[in-house]
Amino acid sequence: MGPRTVEKHVHKDEAWERVRRYLAQKGLRSTGQRDLIIETFLAASGHINAEELTRAVKRRNRGVGAATVYRTLRLLSDCGVAVARTFGDGEKRYEVEDHDGHHDHLICESCGTIVEFEDDEIEALQDAVAKRYGFRLSRHKHELYGLCRKCIS
Repeated sequence: MGPRTVEKHVHKDEAWERVRRYLAQKGLRSTGQRDLIIETFLAASGHINAEELTRAVKRRNRGVGAATVYRTLRLLSDCGVAVARTFGDGEKRYEVEDHDGHHDHLICESCGTIVEFEDDEIEALQDAVAKRYGFRLSRHKHELYGLCRKCIS
């Protein structure tokens, strides 16, 4: 079938329910600042680092501090709403956890553009390689580095 660009559909209600359950389990309360950070994160597209999220949140409420953003990102990771990714530059970026599927990444080494894609042929090849070597895969991450179309021109 060939590669397809990933279109993630964030299930915001499901994400909020995960957060609410996690807060209740941990005996934590919901706060206005935390809710704003979560809302902003869920509305972000692609991969966002903590500084970018802090700037986006501060545009709506200047009183939110970076430490609160970092703590909330950790909370989102711990409860399965966010996943932290570290690509070739070593910077940690977050994306909404995709519980419905799996995707891989193309990363531009010049401008930092990240493209998510799915490819059935690559997935089948990975399964065949694992089988050949007697492995049963539980998870993987596939990252391809190079230059995007814009940076090649």
